[in-house]
Amino acid sequence: MEGLDFIAIDFETATAKRASICEAGICVVKDGEIVETKSWLVRPEDNVYSYWNIQIHGIRPEDTEDAPEFPEVWAEILEYLAETPVLVAHNASFDISCIRKSLEFYELDTPDIDYYCTLRAARHNYDFGCNSLAYLCEHFNIPEGNHHRAGDDAEMCARLFLKEIEDASCPTLSELDYCNGKL
Repeated sequence: MEGLDFIAIDFETATAKRASICEAGICVVKDGEIVETKSWLVRPEDNVYSYWNIQIHGIRPEDTEDAPEFPEVWAEILEYLAETPVLVAHNASFDISCIRKSLEFYELDTPDIDYYCTLRAARHNYDFGCNSLAYLCEHFNIPEGNHHRAGDDAEMCARLFLKEIEDASCPTLSELDYCNGKL
């Protein structure tokens, strides 16, 4: 898929607060091919965690006590976005709100970035009773990796989006107006 460039992104949070990112993951897609997957542990504010969030992703305060804070990790992610200013996320309302709330909390500028949601695309393109990332990846035989770890989830999301584009017969992202928005 020549010219199909995007960055799938995923966040894990330490608490119910969207600005409590404790792990960020990206998967870079160029010309419809995955070229890089990367993740960062992130130290949330005061390195405070909720029991329930730990149960979901397994990340603990001792894992992030020496990790960089969001602004440092976001600066690295922005380097990728400078070249490819298109994000993709599963249930983008969560991940995009994590970005927005973190940018607000750390008083950082909001870049001009488009995003697409694989959950909205799945609901539009398929008639499944469940549209979770894990279910869709299992259904389409997409390797799952370590679910609820940001790098693996970002790569799963990228692979799912490529499948959705193929199934929708969309040669360009502009045809996916039913699942996009602006950061």
